[in-house]
Amino acid sequence: MTDTTGTLVSSADVNGTAVYGRDGSHIGAIDHLMIDKLSGKVAYAVMGFGGFLGLGEEHLPVPWHTLTYDTAMGGFVTDLTEAQVTGAPARTNNWDRDRDWETRTYDYYGIAPYWI
Repeated sequence: MTDTTGTLVSSADVNGTAVYGRDGSHIGAIDHLMIDKLSGKVAYAVMGFGGFLGLGEEHLPVPWHTLTYDTAMGGFVTDLTEAQVTGAPARTNNWDRDRDWETRTYDYYGIAPYWI
């Protein structure tokens, strides 16, 4: 991310930002964000895992409020493990059109959904 001194950040700067576990292990990187058009809330970050040079990379959702930006790490830190994220409910073809899948995903992580 280019500027970490303010309280706002461009979504363009979030894309590609590394995500680390509390133990400092690299889990993945933010591919893009899903933002609720009506409330303006970030629903979740879609993270990229595995692959090489973008080939074979898997994209999985992580609830946005499970991520905290750490200036010392230069990336986001989470209490989630890679195993937890890769074990989340399989996504549908559309990231934004399946409330049942979103509900199962938030239930899986044991946190309140962004829309509540």
